Amino acid sequence: MGRGLEFSVHRATDRAGRPVALRLAHRRFDSNANDPGVDTRALLRQEYAIARYLAAHGLPVAEARELVLADGPDSPDVLLSAFVPDDGSALDSFALGQLLARLHRVPPPRLTPVASEGTTTAGAITARVGRRWAEIGRLVDDWPAPPDAAVVAGHLAGLTEDSLLHLDVRGDNIRRRAGRPVALLDWSNALLGSPAVEFGRLIEYARHPENELDVEAVRRGYATTATVPPDSDPCLLVGRLDAALMLALVFLSEAPDPTRGPAAADHARDLALGVAARQP
Repeated sequence: MGRGLEFSVHRATDRAGRPVALRLAHRRFDSNANDPGVDTRALLRQEYAIARYLAAHGLPVAEARELVLADGPDSPDVLLSAFVPDDGSALDSFALGQLLARLHRVPPPRLTPVASEGTTTAGAITARVGRRWAEIGRLVDDWPAPPDAAVVAGHLAGLTEDSLLHLDVRGDNIRRRAGRPVALLDWSNALLGSPAVEFGRLIEYARHPENELDVEAVRRGYATTATVPPDSDPCLLVGRLDAALMLALVFLSEAPDPTRGPAAADHARDLALGVAARQP
């Protein structure tokens, strides 16, 4: 059904004849330009835990049924989940905004997200902004010095860890029926944080049509039950920079595009100037 950097997803049938989805790790450990050390087993464990937790709170996810860990180097770890049909309809971004408001109101699960790298969310984002900036510098000529880490951290000083953030909300990760989301998939990028960081990533994803996002419609849906973070929120600004650097590396290295790569790097540089110009 799909293939990414670390996993492939396959449709199958279980012994009872029910359709299921199998998420298979390509390797036990992986590495790419954005994330140099990926523990795929830890990500599958996280996916299993989050899906079960959110299902218990009534959120639309693919029911996680079984996690099978390999007993040898030649066998993959596998997460078996319910198969959620998708009718191929255009995504209803207003309904997506309503779903995200529900997600952000659910008390976060008691886990340490893999993406937090063992530290706070603010610390993890500050560190990866610096790391990914340096990685782009190996790919782009005349790349400037990175934004001051103290300034980035200062913008994140008000970040709370009161909400579970998906941080990979885009068309490929949303199963839908008549446009409405019926399952939010792939929790590999999840963090505990403020909704402003989620919106920062949404804004950057919406720049690319394949992600099927209408940010203004998402905001309207979100506003029906929760307060939409303003664009002036410093956490949102850093969230945009964090997302833009990730996308620049995707288009420069992971899925090279001779047009989009340089343009994405230029955009990330402009956002970094905005972060530097606005003192926390």
